[in-house]
Amino acid sequence: MEHPDFPTFRFLDEDEGLPLVMTNAELDLRARAIAATLRARVPAGERALIVCPPGLDYVASFVASLYAGVIAVPVYPPNPVHLKRALPRLLGIVKDAEPAIVLATASIASIGGQLAEYAPKLGALSWQTVDTIDMSAAEGWKPPTSSGSDIAFLQYTSGSTGRPKGVMVSHANLLHNMEVTNQVFGFRGRPDSHLVIWLPPYHDMGLIGGLLQPAYGAFPVTFMSPMAFLKRPARWLRAISDSRATVSGGPNFAYDLCVEKVSAAERESLDLSSWRLAFNGAEPVRAETMERFARTFESCGFRRKAFFPCYGLAEATLLTAGGELLAGPTVRRLQADALADHIVVDAPPGGAARTGVGCGRSVPGQDVAIVDPETRIRVAAGQIGEIWVSGPSIASGYWQSPEETSAVFSAHLADTADGPYLRTGDLGFLDGTELFVTGRRKDLIIIAGRNHYPQDIEQSAERSDSALRPGCGVACSLDVDNEERLLIVHEVVGKPDPTATDRIVSSIRAAVAADHDLPVHEIALVARGAVPKTSSGKLQRAACRADFLAGRLRIVASWSLPSPGTPDAGT
Repeated sequence: MEHPDFPTFRFLDEDEGLPLVMTNAELDLRARAIAATLRARVPAGERALIVCPPGLDYVASFVASLYAGVIAVPVYPPNPVHLKRALPRLLGIVKDAEPAIVLATASIASIGGQLAEYAPKLGALSWQTVDTIDMSAAEGWKPPTSSGSDIAFLQYTSGSTGRPKGVMVSHANLLHNMEVTNQVFGFRGRPDSHLVIWLPPYHDMGLIGGLLQPAYGAFPVTFMSPMAFLKRPARWLRAISDSRATVSGGPNFAYDLCVEKVSAAERESLDLSSWRLAFNGAEPVRAETMERFARTFESCGFRRKAFFPCYGLAEATLLTAGGELLAGPTVRRLQADALADHIVVDAPPGGAARTGVGCGRSVPGQDVAIVDPETRIRVAAGQIGEIWVSGPSIASGYWQSPEETSAVFSAHLADTADGPYLRTGDLGFLDGTELFVTGRRKDLIIIAGRNHYPQDIEQSAERSDSALRPGCGVACSLDVDNEERLLIVHEVVGKPDPTATDRIVSSIRAAVAADHDLPVHEIALVARGAVPKTSSGKLQRAACRADFLAGRLRIVASWSLPSPGTPDAGT
C-alpha cells in the first residue's frame, strides 16, 4: 500500500469541529475486517445493501464490498421521522436488487424493528452492523477474484416514476471514468489537489466523483453530509477556505443557495483563492447563477474562470464531458424562436434569447453523437437532437431489465449501423467539440406545435416575484380537453394572502407570456419543500405533475384560467 499513514478521507460532522479522519491503513484494515465478515455470510456476486449515513462508516462499507467481491447497492438511510415517505423507493430497490444482506451502522440497525413494522421485507433481511466488527476479523480476508467486467455496484437512478432502475457499473467502467476524470479535472501531477464535497454518496457524483476519485488519484477529500450543507450553505465554503481546497462543486442550485444564504459577515472570513476548479453539473447550468456567485464571492478570492460546467450521468458511470481548466464557461445567446424549432442560431442584439452554457468536450476514448431520436440519424450541424454516447465508461445496462437495457444501451445509427450507443434522453447540440445540453426529451413541453424547455419557463416564473423560492419551481404540461396546457407549480415563502396571491399569479402569467408567448393554464403555489427533488437537488418534474394530479401537493394558493365567460378562478 502506498502512503499508509495518509488520511485521504476527512469527514466534517455537523458540530463543525475538527474533521474525523481515517488513514489509508485504517481504511484498509476496516475494509478487510468487514469484507471477511461479509464473505463468511454471503458468497461473492451477491448484493449488499449499504444503509449507512454519510461518513467514514459508509466509506469503509463500500470499499469492503469491493474487497469481498460483493455487489454494493448504496441507498439513502431512511429517516425515522419520514418513514412512510422514504420507504416506497427503498422497498422498490430492495425488490429489484434482491440483496442478501444489509450493511448498516448500529444506529440504523437499532430502528430495524420500526422499519419492519412498515416494511416486513426489509426487516426480514439479514443485517450486519459495520461499526461493531472486531478488527481481528481482517486476518481472515482473502482477495476476491474479480475481473474488469464484473459488476462493482448497482447505481439506482433517481428517476421520479416507475420502478427504480439499477445501473450495472463494472470495475472496468469505474477505472476508465476515474482515469479520464483525473485527466480532465487536472488531478494528475498536482500533489496540492484537495477536494471538498457535500453531495450524497449514494449517487454517482457524490460517490464516484466525491469519494472514489480521491482514493484513485491519491489526494485528500474533506466531505460532509448533504443536510449539513443545506442547513447552512456557508459550511461548504468554510470547508473550502479552511482546507485550502482546490476542487469542489455541485449542481447549479448550490451556487444560488450560497448567494442567498451566506451573509456578508460570513463572507468576510472566507478565503476562496485556492479554489481552481468549481464544477457545475447534474442539472441545467445557468450563466446568471455563475455570474451572481462570482460577483458575490469575488471579494473572497473566487475567480470567474474557475467555473467548470460539465455533463455526466449514471448510465455513463459519471463524467461524459468537461471544459478546459481555468478557461471559464462558454456561453452563447441563442435565438428563442429558432431554439423552439430545435435549430441553433445566435440571437441578434436586443432580440429574444435563451442563454446556453457549454459543458465542455467529450472525455477521451468516447464518441458523442447528436441524433434525431425518430430517424436515428445524426443531425446536421446547428441542429438539436438527442445526445448519444459510446465508450468504455458506458455501463452494461439496467439490473434485471433486459428490455429497457436494449432500448437505452443498444442504440445503433440507422444509416451506418454504428453503435452500440447509450441513449441519454437529453437533448443538445455540438458547437465544434463543445457540448451544449438544452434539456430532457421527456420533459419537453409541446404546446400548439411549439417546443418549450421547462427550465426556461421556470426561470421566467422564478424571476417574476421575490416571494417565489429560487430553484423550487416546475413547469409541465397538462392534458385539458385533449390539448396540452401549461401548469406552473412553485414553492412560495410563507402563506400569501389573497392580495399577495393575485400579485404573484399576475407576475408569473405576465413573465411567461412576455418571455415565451405562452398562456399559463394553472398555477399552484405550494409550501416549502413540497416540490419533489432528488437527494442531490434535481427537480423531479414528472413526480411533481403526478402529485398535482393526485392531489398530493401541499398547495397554499392556486389559480386556474377561467373558461370563457366565467370569473377568474383562484383560491
